[in-house]
Amino acid sequence: MDHEQELPLLSAVAQRIAALRSQIAYHNHLYHDLNQNEISDEAYDQLTRELRQLETDWPQFADPQSPLGRVGGAVQRGFETVAHRVPMLSLQDVFSEQDVRDFVRRMGQETPDPRFVVEQKIDGLSVSLRYTDGRLVRGLTRGDGQTGEDVTRNLLMIESVPAELPSALPDLLVRGEVYMSVAAFEAVNARQEALGGKPFANPRNCAAGTMRQLDAAIVRERRLSLFVFNVQAAEGITFKSHAESLAWLTGQGFAVSPGWTLCQNEDEVWTAVASIGAKRFALPYGIDGAVVKLDDLALRAQLGATSKVPRWAVAYKYPPEQKETRVLDIQVQVGRTGRLTPMALLEPVQIAGTRVSRATLHNQDYIDNLDVRVGDTVLIQKAGDIIPAVLAVRREQRTGQPPPFKIPDSCPVCGAPAERDGEGADIRCTGADCPAQLSRHLVYFASKEAMDIDGLGPATVEALMQAGYLNHLSDLYHLHAHRERLVESGLVGKEKSVGKLLAAIEKSRQNPLDRLLTGLGIRNIGRQAARTLAAHYRDMDQLLNATEEDLTGLPDLGQVSARSLRQFFSQPQTVRLLSELREAGLRMTSDLLPEKDSPLLARTFVLTGTLPGLKRDEARRLIEQAGGSVAGSVSARTDYVIAGEAAGSKLDKARQLNIPILDEDGLRRLLADGQGHPGLDKEP
Repeated sequence: MDHEQELPLLSAVAQRIAALRSQIAYHNHLYHDLNQNEISDEAYDQLTRELRQLETDWPQFADPQSPLGRVGGAVQRGFETVAHRVPMLSLQDVFSEQDVRDFVRRMGQETPDPRFVVEQKIDGLSVSLRYTDGRLVRGLTRGDGQTGEDVTRNLLMIESVPAELPSALPDLLVRGEVYMSVAAFEAVNARQEALGGKPFANPRNCAAGTMRQLDAAIVRERRLSLFVFNVQAAEGITFKSHAESLAWLTGQGFAVSPGWTLCQNEDEVWTAVASIGAKRFALPYGIDGAVVKLDDLALRAQLGATSKVPRWAVAYKYPPEQKETRVLDIQVQVGRTGRLTPMALLEPVQIAGTRVSRATLHNQDYIDNLDVRVGDTVLIQKAGDIIPAVLAVRREQRTGQPPPFKIPDSCPVCGAPAERDGEGADIRCTGADCPAQLSRHLVYFASKEAMDIDGLGPATVEALMQAGYLNHLSDLYHLHAHRERLVESGLVGKEKSVGKLLAAIEKSRQNPLDRLLTGLGIRNIGRQAARTLAAHYRDMDQLLNATEEDLTGLPDLGQVSARSLRQFFSQPQTVRLLSELREAGLRMTSDLLPEKDSPLLARTFVLTGTLPGLKRDEARRLIEQAGGSVAGSVSARTDYVIAGEAAGSKLDKARQLNIPILDEDGLRRLLADGQGHPGLDKEP
């Protein structure tokens, strides 16, 4: 390949590697730091396999910050962080019988007749426990592999964690997995639903989130468990083999990974792996694979580890279970963000240990590509405790001519138009007051950048909705009629908290037009676009009468935004909502419409640093009320830079471009008389 041919290939490889690293880092953060997951284990494994292959084939793109070179997640706040005495590494994943046999053969090249221990890979949160003179003195989460969080108090709330050992060794460090049984998980979710809370996605996430609770009583209540699977360090006793150490740990009162098997050759190893796989869905807890470990501890020490994984063990990941069933119906659900998601209602089938009666079809493109129709026989898969998905259609089994399924062009909940997200695959409801989106709409409406209703966060909104106080956005402004009942119920706190919330709601009635426009959450209309509209239209009525052509002519407002505005204002749902808000006494006029002789008309400002007597939002509003605009960065088109304490690079750039620099007093004088003050070009 000549140089000219090679350059485009190198560029494509570099871009793909960068994209994979970004995706994997994002999902690592969700899984390890937030106890969440958006994709199945199989999909995540596919990403890591592709990246590992590319990094192997193209070593010139090696990067020590690659997510494949790091273990676990970031250390969380709220607990003391402590360095691990022995790094808590991950395991090398393998995905086929051949991979397992290859590993066994490699170990055979290191020592004659090696033995192996095969264990279940428990799906939970990895921890290390240190015992001094037989007493538990410290327990750490894995964290980033080098440092972890001290969760000793929480570990002592777990019944299967011994606080004292029969053998009072001077020092003992063991590693285990905190997990939640299926029964405990179902009990926790039942309590969550009874209290109106959001259920946990799966036992692993629930266990990890529970271990990070600052209230140890919650840990006891949720009935976590622990399996110990390794001695990391010991003083006062020596072991020759892993099997010997597991037997000793059992005698000390630890629960070790059940059903572990000692194997002599690759056939026995694979039989043990397959045996675990055959019964994995019948286990009372979740596993996400099988671990194959070299039994000889001396040889383990000799082989050592990479920066991320030991060389003496691998984790086999089982393929997700797949089964065939029939599509009974296809229904469309509306999520909190307005996304319309088609769901296949299925003839119930047992898969991955649970009874499955529905599966996601994702979006219209997914349906079209599969050509899935009501009555079809389909192949479904459930992996990683994610909602099952339809993988394929058995078209040869289709009978008759069922019609293709199309997601409706109106919301099935509120009837508002449903539109595709630009070039994306998702279709969303555009309703201003759609019940399915009410929680999100209310939280955004009350946010600081919109109506700034302090105290109306997600938890408060959910509580008020569950109690039936909020069924429409305009219901906010009728909460004062329920003051006594709110105080008695304690939904949002006692009398003082209720009073503060109602006062914040009352104050928001006087917010100007731009804040109301922001709070309505109109597609493609953010805070700056709302300010532009308020700077050109004196009230809501005038804006309602503006044509798409009028709107397109405004600065910072393109055709897409103009079309979104017209579609939003033309909906009966919007007209009704605005009428209700008007009747509730909300202000529908602008305070940003400048007079023709406003001192700052058409001038652009940049704010940097901390002003002694003005908050950033206050300074911005004063400038906009006087006809000016505020930009985020300094350029040749900037007229003034307003600099306060700790002003940074924006101030330096202003000096380079010879842009006038004012402090707070200079801004106030400029607002008062419209005259510049060149002498203020100094360090504020």
